[in-house]
Amino acid sequence: MKVIAIGRNYAAHAKELNNPLPSSPVIFLKPDTAVLKDNKPFYIPEFSSDIHYELEVVLKVCKEGKHIAEKFAGNYFDEIGLGIDFTARDIQTVHKEKGLPWELAKAFDNSAAISHFIPKDQIADLKDLQFELKINNETRQNGNTKNILFSFEKIIAFVSQYITLKKGDLIFTGTPEGVGQVHQGDKLEAWMAGEQFLNFDIK
Repeated sequence: MKVIAIGRNYAAHAKELNNPLPSSPVIFLKPDTAVLKDNKPFYIPEFSSDIHYELEVVLKVCKEGKHIAEKFAGNYFDEIGLGIDFTARDIQTVHKEKGLPWELAKAFDNSAAISHFIPKDQIADLKDLQFELKINNETRQNGNTKNILFSFEKIIAFVSQYITLKKGDLIFTGTPEGVGQVHQGDKLEAWMAGEQFLNFDIK
């Protein structure tokens, strides 16, 4: 299982980090050791003093595929959930300035918190799906998939031209605006379509 993540897929988030809008999906990977399940606490690592949260809709791939046509891409995921892409922003900033890869900032252990998943057919409209992150009961991110630059189908088709998708792979589809730093003692709660998907602590 691998985690494929999409950067800068919401224009307002790209703007808040002073990043240009991409003309094609921006891709990075996280290893399976990045996955944090079952609402277990996230421990702030010693190597960073600026860990940011990024709430994202996550797709679960249901069958193997490569060179997938966009019109068929919807057949390659059958479940949907939420995830937090934890980012060591201080490390990422330095690496971006030097033109270095993002892995140390994005792929560290437990940097991909994931919720339970539900069948996608339980969602009324995947193209108009509201999701929200609260920290200490205060809304920090409030996103909607109608604002993504690249659709779920476009992402799957694009990624599969380069990387074979396999059953169980997870695709983080990008974060809306409102990202920020987490601190010890914070409680993160995430909601999608009125249902709570994440509820865990920062330690």
